[in-house]
Amino acid sequence: MITAIVVMNCEVGKVHSVAEALTLLDGVAEVYSVSGEFDILVICKVAQYESLANLVTQEMGGLEGVIKTNTHMAFQAYSRHNMEKVWAETMGL
Repeated sequence: MITAIVVMNCEVGKVHSVAEALTLLDGVAEVYSVSGEFDILVICKVAQYESLANLVTQEMGGLEGVIKTNTHMAFQAYSRHNMEKVWAETMGL
C-alpha cells in the first residue's frame, strides 16, 4: 500500500466544500482542515503509483476551490500502538 500526505491551499470560503468533496474520492483515507501554511491535509492510500498520480493531479487538482497541492510520499509508518506491540513481542510479554 502506498501512502502519501497531500497538503493543499483553497480559495477563501471553500475549505469545507473541498474537504467534503475529497472524502468522496477513492484513495482518500482521511481529510483534515488544519491551521498554518496550508488549509487541508489529506492522507491517501493507494495500491499503485499511477493511481496516486491520477488522484492528486486529476481528481484533487480538478476540484473547484483548490488552489495548490503539495504531495509528500511516506516511506515508513510509525505509531505508538504498533511499537508497543513490537516491543511486547520482542520482550515475550
